Amino acid sequence: MTSKDVTTDPPADPSTDVLIVGAGPTGLTLACSLARSGVAVRIIDKSPEFHRSSRGKGLNQRSRELFDDLGVGERAAASGTEHIALRKYRGGVAVADHVAFEDRVPTPDTPYASGLLIPQWRTEEILREGLAEHGVQVELGCELAGFTQDADGVVATLADGRRIAASYLVGCDGGHSPVRKALGVAFEGETDAEESMVVGDVRADGLDPAYWHQWFDEDAALLLCPFPGSSHWQLQGSPERDADGRPLPPTLESFQRLFERCARIPGVRLTDPTWFSVYRVNVRMADRFRVGRALLAGDAAHVHSIAGGLGMNTGIQDAFNLGWKLAFIVRGLAGPGLLDTYEEERLPVAAWTLDLTNERLRAVLEGVREAGVGTEAVVTDDITTLGVGYRWSSLAWGGPKAGERAPDAPCRDAVTGAGIRLFEVFAGPRFTLIGVGPTSAKALVEAGERYEGMLTTCHVDDHEGHVRRAYGIEGDGLVLVRPDNHIALSVAADRGAEVMDRLARLGR
Repeated sequence: MTSKDVTTDPPADPSTDVLIVGAGPTGLTLACSLARSGVAVRIIDKSPEFHRSSRGKGLNQRSRELFDDLGVGERAAASGTEHIALRKYRGGVAVADHVAFEDRVPTPDTPYASGLLIPQWRTEEILREGLAEHGVQVELGCELAGFTQDADGVVATLADGRRIAASYLVGCDGGHSPVRKALGVAFEGETDAEESMVVGDVRADGLDPAYWHQWFDEDAALLLCPFPGSSHWQLQGSPERDADGRPLPPTLESFQRLFERCARIPGVRLTDPTWFSVYRVNVRMADRFRVGRALLAGDAAHVHSIAGGLGMNTGIQDAFNLGWKLAFIVRGLAGPGLLDTYEEERLPVAAWTLDLTNERLRAVLEGVREAGVGTEAVVTDDITTLGVGYRWSSLAWGGPKAGERAPDAPCRDAVTGAGIRLFEVFAGPRFTLIGVGPTSAKALVEAGERYEGMLTTCHVDDHEGHVRRAYGIEGDGLVLVRPDNHIALSVAADRGAEVMDRLARLGR
């Protein structure tokens, strides 16, 4: 595959605004974000059919908030499990149970106290359902063979010779990303070839599905995780090794031997395998997330330890950050300079994630040496990613908490008196201007009229003080929230002109 800066090839047909390569959670989130904004998008995947493997099996608290914004959160919640109990064993004997975030409850600013255990195939299915509601379908069996780009756009060539012209191309095509390789982007880091784990999906009839069973012995480990509404469990465990100590590929027979060795539960047979894989600790990050009109997101841009379950979540959050920016540029609501903020914001987050998951992996490996300790050793507030913000960003325009996640809060609509939540107001592909206090009304009207189509305004009655506390507001004020639900600007109610000036200069 090659990528050139300039091409003299004739225009391809059919064309699109954005071509997404890879239909995993990252690509699908990006496609949903763009399609709901009215952007023409095509999403292709080389696979001939949709997979049914569990793979990345958890949505964290921040991703759940973003799924709500996209309109698919309720479907995800209905398909997943909150607060599953981790049952830990030593020598085949159950020694402890632990429920992650068991002591947490929803609060006015944070609606989800727990992440969601859900197999990746179902997460992708839910996103495809949401995407179809916008009239877009994943195009299977479409392998990217190469692409060229110039100042005006990208022309992609598929393996079957078809060509697609697009204004932008985004590689969401995994850790081995052909898009990244074609761009010549370095993927620095390391792979630990010795440390490996076998993974697969199997039936485990006779095992209690109320628990995520975890056996950690001195010389072997086995984890079996159930999913609601599914007869299959995800198995993770120590690989068998050959005479030279090299790990052997997983088989159903090797899974059964590992189960008998660790679990020692008679009568339980592992059957009906639908997926096998080998996981190796791979820690790498692209040195750039953008080359011209081609961009990278998700595993194509960064891979890291599975500790904390942040791989899929970080990709989803990449896509949510990128989606509104591409949409604003394509729709002419912002200049192309806005796209520079994608790498500016997400590359440091990727670096932080690599460091965090390395540290959490060490915590698990040390923790499981003690009987009764399992994967809960990864659980910290960091893995919720609720604290991830962009305080350093050129889009953090000032005021309390600029760049940080915009919290939820119950309040009232000051015009109608109806009870509302801020997350309900934020939902959708626009900026939101919140006005707190009576003197904010004038600025809300002026901004709403001038920026109709890119801005939602809401005059709130903060009768219980939740909004002021969450946003650090004293007196009457204005808070401008980005389409990806981060705070752009917070000012006094009489500074509406500053809000409008910032929007006028967006990315230009």
